[in-house]
Amino acid sequence: MTTTSSRLWRGAAVTGALALALTACSSGGSDGGSGSDAADGGSLTVWAWDNTVEPIAQAYMDEHPDVTIDVVNAGTNTDEYTALQNAVAAGSGVPDLAQIEYYAVPQFAIGEALADLTDLGADEFEGTYSPGPWSAVHQGDGIYGLPMDSGPMALFYNTTVFEKYGVSVPTTWDEYLTAARALHAADPDVYITNDTGDAGFTTSMIWQAGGHPYQVDGTDVTIDFTDEGSTTFAELWQQLLDEDLVAPTSSWSDEWYQGLGNGTIASLAIGAWMPGNLEASVTQSAGQWRVAPLPQWEAGQSASSENGGSALSITEASPNKELAYDFLTYLSNGDGTTIRIDAGGFPATTADLESDEFLNKESEYFGGQKINEVLSQSAADVVEGWQYLPYQVYANSIFNDTVGQAYVSDTTLADGLKAWQDQSITYGGDQGFTVD
Repeated sequence: MTTTSSRLWRGAAVTGALALALTACSSGGSDGGSGSDAADGGSLTVWAWDNTVEPIAQAYMDEHPDVTIDVVNAGTNTDEYTALQNAVAAGSGVPDLAQIEYYAVPQFAIGEALADLTDLGADEFEGTYSPGPWSAVHQGDGIYGLPMDSGPMALFYNTTVFEKYGVSVPTTWDEYLTAARALHAADPDVYITNDTGDAGFTTSMIWQAGGHPYQVDGTDVTIDFTDEGSTTFAELWQQLLDEDLVAPTSSWSDEWYQGLGNGTIASLAIGAWMPGNLEASVTQSAGQWRVAPLPQWEAGQSASSENGGSALSITEASPNKELAYDFLTYLSNGDGTTIRIDAGGFPATTADLESDEFLNKESEYFGGQKINEVLSQSAADVVEGWQYLPYQVYANSIFNDTVGQAYVSDTTLADGLKAWQDQSITYGGDQGFTVD
């Protein structure tokens, strides 16, 4: 690792306390295997929390008996990132491949923890993935992973609740505000959605509104949460908060699942990976839910954004990059994609997104609706040009202390975004970036 890159990472934090000093990017790696491709055999270690990776690895090993793949759940998102950063810094125990969410790819790429896949031929996949995920695995001229899935946003709503109170499903965010008022007025226990402050949701909404608060050119970074898209989102969402129109319920909590099940949380603006969660954990309202396009900031538009999703990346420390790449392409753009889709994953591959079989699949949980028609169109409508910070993992870790204050105090979203901006600028400068 170069001196500049070491300085960029020195003293960083993922959840406030984790040191991210990376000083040994070229050493370490998995302990097994000397083979360089599937024909020669060899061993790989894969860190992933996605439960479809293990069956895909097994299918790959069935086809390549001389290959051994050890799939390890090193923790979900930030827990895994902590372990990965520590392994890279120590120069040992680094996996060959790691699952990394799109927002975190730039931070690992600029820290030289990930291998640039261009030399292995990844540029041949240009056009085979939907725009959002494909853009997300790029950093500068390099490609630092291949998409596993995608999370184009849509509106998931309980049609029984909307019909009960005679409220139309909103097609614009202004209509969404009107619907929120109508539902809560009809029954004070009913909210159009929940929100206690979430960095990923906030950036996805700003993205859909056409905002570009982050501009990154190498180590030159601009952060501006007063741009038009950020302001548009903040003004609308502030009205929902001021009027107590969103449930003060944390996502993924028991109370949240209960609200989705009993109809007191009537909708979610969320990524296309959500159906599996509803089917598995909100069984009592099966048949009541539907999917609609994300409400638009201007009537007649068809803009969307990504919310969530992950890449699988090869580490720079891996001694088995060719074998790792062969498995990666199998998982991300080969037979492994079928395994993921059959298990309920939402693909990033355009061939699958556009296939008649995928589009015409009827969902029993969603009342027989062909939900993939809506979700695939959303993937095609993702607004281009979005960028994350090269230290987005850190930025997201301070969201609750900045923007999150708008949910628990008199701080406005605009003021919270300004605080997020200022602290992110200061932090970036301390890490060696040129930030304004």
